[in-house]
Amino acid sequence: MNGEQREVALYDSADGLPLLERVNRLCLSLPAASERTSHGAPTFFIRDKHSFAQLHVNHHGDARTALWCAAPAGIQQVLVESNPEQYFVPAYVGRLGWIGVRLDRPIRWREVEGVVLDAYVTRAPKALQQQVLEQYAKPH
Repeated sequence: MNGEQREVALYDSADGLPLLERVNRLCLSLPAASERTSHGAPTFFIRDKHSFAQLHVNHHGDARTALWCAAPAGIQQVLVESNPEQYFVPAYVGRLGWIGVRLDRPIRWREVEGVVLDAYVTRAPKALQQQVLEQYAKPH
């Protein structure tokens, strides 16, 4: 991926928001969520301890812009098998059940929101899990 392609991948999103901003808004809307660079990538944490998502651009030359997310047991296999063009097993954390979501292709942001919410609930302490589940159970 050349510099121009990388820039497009970082800045194009369905609603015109820069990709990092869109991912930030999504992840940081969750209780006690924070963001800092970890292993060279913007990484989202719960109470500054447990990571639940990472944004990667061209990780070790893989030519992908993707969000790596924690996932409930068994979901990784289901998503990868159902849509291998959109989902993949990421390096390093894939063995822990995390899922990679490609953001450099046409995507349904509602689906990404669901993956991020699952990631958060998978890694959050019980009190925060309950808070988020109650919040999202309410009609919007």
